Amino acid sequence: MKLDKDIEDIDFLGDNHIGTSSETPLRNDAFKLTSAEKIDIIKDDVRHIMETLGLDLSDDSLSGTPKRVAKMFVNEIFSGLDPKNKPNASTFDNKYKYGEMLVEKNITLYSTCEHHLLPIVGKAHVAYISNGTVVGLSKMNRIVDYFANRPQVQERLTIQIVRELQDVLGTKDVACVIDAKHLCVNSRGIKDVASSTVTSEFGGKFKEEATKREFLDYIQLDTTY
Repeated sequence: MKLDKDIEDIDFLGDNHIGTSSETPLRNDAFKLTSAEKIDIIKDDVRHIMETLGLDLSDDSLSGTPKRVAKMFVNEIFSGLDPKNKPNASTFDNKYKYGEMLVEKNITLYSTCEHHLLPIVGKAHVAYISNGTVVGLSKMNRIVDYFANRPQVQERLTIQIVRELQDVLGTKDVACVIDAKHLCVNSRGIKDVASSTVTSEFGGKFKEEATKREFLDYIQLDTTY
């Protein structure tokens, strides 16, 4: 039956953590509702899930959970879905004529797997070579955080970070490597607590072997203080 085949396809995508697009799949009416309206609807949905599981929401420890979860979804872990939250990445002229690559490494990354809505936790390493424009260091962290704060697959997240910095800086010479643990692998399913996932995206000069090698060597440096 077609329904059985559709369910099989959905399970295959989810259990194998396969993404279908480099853009986050959003409906055309994604921002028709206000944040407050979304929180109110999600709160009721979370309450229904908890009650279906048999939990007693009259208990003091659980009574506030639906509202807390709804606020967390909208205002925190999925806040990167709303373009109003996109960081304003101001750029500056490279007046000191620094012509080598700039690497921002070990950026703490928290995201959410879009297949099971479980955490992705790891580090992002981002680099660029200026073509006359530079961006504030903290803005690189904020760009990572913005695209991480949405349901994601790691491959898409890596691509989105690179594309955004390419647009901001007006250069293709941008690279990103992400090394992260997926709790949908570590805590369920195969329950492999030791494994992590590494993804990379190289643009412009970073596709050249020597430049790529230099970047990868930088992110291996011990910078523990």
